[in-house]
Amino acid sequence: MLTALALAGAVVAAIAWRDQFDIEGLRLWIAQAGPLAPLLFILLYVIATLLFLPGSVLTLAGGLLFGPVWGTLYSLSGATIGATLAFLLARYLAGDWVARRAGGRLARLVDGVSAEGWRFVAFTRLVPLFPFNLLNYALGLTRIPLGHYVLASLVCMLPGAFAYTWLGYAGGEAAAGGQGIIQKVLIGVALLAALGFLPRLLTRLRGGPPA
Repeated sequence: MLTALALAGAVVAAIAWRDQFDIEGLRLWIAQAGPLAPLLFILLYVIATLLFLPGSVLTLAGGLLFGPVWGTLYSLSGATIGATLAFLLARYLAGDWVARRAGGRLARLVDGVSAEGWRFVAFTRLVPLFPFNLLNYALGLTRIPLGHYVLASLVCMLPGAFAYTWLGYAGGEAAAGGQGIIQKVLIGVALLAALGFLPRLLTRLRGGPPA
């Protein structure tokens, strides 16, 4: 009970603070950490995932700070660790609070996992049918094994992480007047277009949306 109350209070505080959660402010703050910047970035991503703050802002900032490769690695690490902690919190400590917050969507998740296991988790990571942060907690109330959840999440969050990291990187290069700006921006647009088409393709391959 105390864990659920503490978590709810932290989420409320984070939502109240989310207007201050902007790319440039994050970039400046993390850059001041010097060699510890990657660790600080991953830690911040974990906290943001747990407290329902927008991960897309951090992923874009990761591209600005660390480039497309390392930025993707750090963003994916933070998102995976945060998603795993949320899963474990829901499974062992704050299940009632998560069930209330998920509402009717929880039944769909339970049915989907029961029918398809890790494939359902992979689908929901690639196709944003459920809010990412709430999904992390809600999946903790299903029977999927932790290892299957973590592996499916890690692999299937990669395309989105890379696309948004590249977009942040391309935006930073454009602002700095770097070389090959048009090419980098076009690659970013192509990645976003592919990401937008992916849900439709996967839905067709599965024969419709999850039950």
